[in-house]
Amino acid sequence: MKIAAICFTKAGASLIKRWNDAAESAGISCADAYISMQDAGDMPGFTKTEEPLALWAENRASEGCTPVFVSALGIAVRARSGLVKDKLTDVPVIVMDDGGNFVIPVLSGHAGGANKLAVTIAKLTGAIPVITTATDVHGAFSVDVFAKENGLTIRNREGIKRVSAKAVEGKSITLSFKDYPPKDPVDVIIADETDREYSLLLSPKPYTVGIGSKKGVAKTDLENAVIEVLTAHDIKIEQVYAICTVDRKEEENAIVSLSRKYAIPLFGFDAPLLQKAEGDFASSPFVEQTVGVDNVCERAAVLGAGAGAELVVSKTAKDGITVAVATRKL
Repeated sequence: MKIAAICFTKAGASLIKRWNDAAESAGISCADAYISMQDAGDMPGFTKTEEPLALWAENRASEGCTPVFVSALGIAVRARSGLVKDKLTDVPVIVMDDGGNFVIPVLSGHAGGANKLAVTIAKLTGAIPVITTATDVHGAFSVDVFAKENGLTIRNREGIKRVSAKAVEGKSITLSFKDYPPKDPVDVIIADETDREYSLLLSPKPYTVGIGSKKGVAKTDLENAVIEVLTAHDIKIEQVYAICTVDRKEEENAIVSLSRKYAIPLFGFDAPLLQKAEGDFASSPFVEQTVGVDNVCERAAVLGAGAGAELVVSKTAKDGITVAVATRKL
């Protein structure tokens, strides 16, 4: 998870620096540090910004970052108030007071991982994480976290409340897989479709998207190219299990941004491994000369889908971007 932290005082800047020093020592990702104050002076490691705060937050979110406000809670609320849409798709937001006392996940605690990140920041800084989601408070089963961690799509989000309410009450949660439908109604069923009674239906994500691109491709161009291919084949972005590419493209800004925006894992494979992918793939001498393998998108999609994968959308090229889609054997 990429993080962008902004502060408005020198105390806040010191806190972000302490947090990043601790993160570096622990071998985990540091935050991109921003400061917004006129007399900040020279602050090594910080980017000074004069953007309106709402614009700063939106720009960071569009880059796939989790914004962390080292500030009063109200500042963060006002910055994101017009952008809140849905608990399953909202960008996670975290607030930390500049005294380093508390860390508060404000939005997307489960689906976006804000709760876990808040706990991590608290451990690094010695702060107290303020977690308010009911399942966490009661140490109960969280079905939306379960879905996220297991690569499942939530088909009927209204069922989350029913299952969570039962878990908070300390009642057992029944879960059934598609190959074992029970006779009685259950709380959660994992299946593509079912005619059984349930509170919540979770479905496996059957597709992997392979991407190849020229260097420096625009984020919007790449996103539009992928969405266009998926739409043309009646595939929803929520059904995509992973985005796959060659390892040297793992840091390509547009690909990283797409992965973070839709919270889809990004897999990178080295050229020798891509070359071993089984199947009949399009071949490009130019691509082979450039990256060491004759095809990136098709081979990467198949490798990412695992054993028994099938290429269902062959290489589609547009403006220096190639896209292919494979299905997983579920």
